[in-house]
Amino acid sequence: MNPKTEAELAEMVAGLKEPVRIKGGGTRGIAGPDVAIETSELTGITLYEPGALTLVAKAGTPVAEIEAALDAEGQQLAFEPMDHRGLVGTSGTPTIGGVVAGNVSGPRRVQAGACRDFLLGVRYVDGMGQVVKNGGRVMKNVTGYDLVKLMAGSWGTLGVLTEVSLKVLPKPEVSATLAVQAPDVTTGIAALSAALKSPFEVSGAVYDPNNACALLRLEGFAGSVAYRSDKLKSALAGFGDVNRIEQSDTLWAGLRDAANFHEESGDVWRISVKPSGAPEIAGRIQADRTLFDWGGGLIWALVPDGTDLRARLGAFDGHATIVRAEPETLSNLGRFQPETPGLSALTRGIRHKFDPRGLFNPGLMG
Repeated sequence: MNPKTEAELAEMVAGLKEPVRIKGGGTRGIAGPDVAIETSELTGITLYEPGALTLVAKAGTPVAEIEAALDAEGQQLAFEPMDHRGLVGTSGTPTIGGVVAGNVSGPRRVQAGACRDFLLGVRYVDGMGQVVKNGGRVMKNVTGYDLVKLMAGSWGTLGVLTEVSLKVLPKPEVSATLAVQAPDVTTGIAALSAALKSPFEVSGAVYDPNNACALLRLEGFAGSVAYRSDKLKSALAGFGDVNRIEQSDTLWAGLRDAANFHEESGDVWRISVKPSGAPEIAGRIQADRTLFDWGGGLIWALVPDGTDLRARLGAFDGHATIVRAEPETLSNLGRFQPETPGLSALTRGIRHKFDPRGLFNPGLMG
């Protein structure tokens, strides 16, 4: 089922008799009912005003198309969404609707914020086949309930996105990366924390245990980046040797996409924690490979096939999500962290309001 217009999609949903799987670009390997509603025909940038830093696009628009249009005007999606294909082993096309549905956000989240922080408005079809519009095209639009933020990260369980409005930002003139030698996780996370607390506007903070170094990105005008990197290098000298990497765009694209995990066999998990708790949590994970993004707040972990990492972690202040695993593991453990009874009741109530017939991605988020 691949509607060509929003009206056709609404009619299609209104006539559904059984649950469906919502499919954007097909890059994340989401399982579900055999019947799927695809959004690949709902494509195109419908409004782009570089001077207003605003872009509106239909949900099936490829991210690459949007990035090309922005790049031509010296602008970017500041939340730098990752490309899941190499990690998950898929061959689809990342779409802007899929990015919003998953609230997909990269290393720059520590400075700029997540995808949902740049989302100005949405259009979607709810479970009754009704077209709903919320938000607008400016940051000051606060009319009604903030369904915009609710749709970001709902993974298609509340409605089928048809159009999104986004705030965009200018691309930085230059970037530089400082690599701080850090022999262990505790030292690495401490270096990231010190850098993020500094006044030097770090836009990426990753610890890579495989190379025993903390990686810190600075972006902006050339003079500013040169000054800030020199000051930050001096401030971090107590942690270990600090080297500057001039051309690091490829490096950060690999960190964004967890490239070091692509060729490795096993299950891949994302664990969200307080950065200060990352070293202790890392000890519980006992992973074959890890990577710490967002200053330690996001841990990528590679573990043997079928590992119940949540059982290994036990109770902790955060949540663990399976990104890549065999269907049997996903079925047994669930992709997302089980909710507490109170939160589960709230979630069911919200889903019932949006999708009273239980049509969209049943079982995906509890």
